[in-house]
Amino acid sequence: MRQYLTTILLIFATVVSAQQIDYNTKKSFIAEGYDVTEYFNNKAVKGESKYTATHDDVKYKFASQQNLNKFKSNPDKYVPQYGGYCAYAVAVNSEKVDINPKTFEIRDGKLYLFYNSWGINTLDKWNDEGADKLKVKADTNWQNIKAKK
Repeated sequence: MRQYLTTILLIFATVVSAQQIDYNTKKSFIAEGYDVTEYFNNKAVKGESKYTATHDDVKYKFASQQNLNKFKSNPDKYVPQYGGYCAYAVAVNSEKVDINPKTFEIRDGKLYLFYNSWGINTLDKWNDEGADKLKVKADTNWQNIKAKK
């Protein structure tokens, strides 16, 4: 009986700790279908439907076969931070906010996406208010909201 309870507890702990991240998949793809590898070339480029991949149950589009291959060789390098939600909103409000896929930053080899609409560019705010400080807050806040829909 004791072994049975231990097994049940272990299974429960595994299920609870394996919470899935909520990714921003507006238009059915991460980054609204923009090619995540191109951001690392400092470009926002729409992907094409003929070049797609799935990683962590999330769909990605790419501008070329070469970019698709690049992604497949190291997908974790290209996954946007905070599930592809606005980094500034995660940091300041602990909220998941949609992004403008043309507003991004590569910082310390990682991709950050931002909201930019109606005269509000959160990338500018991110930089003006201290990106390094906000990144620390966003990292902490993300741990609390990443599995919430």
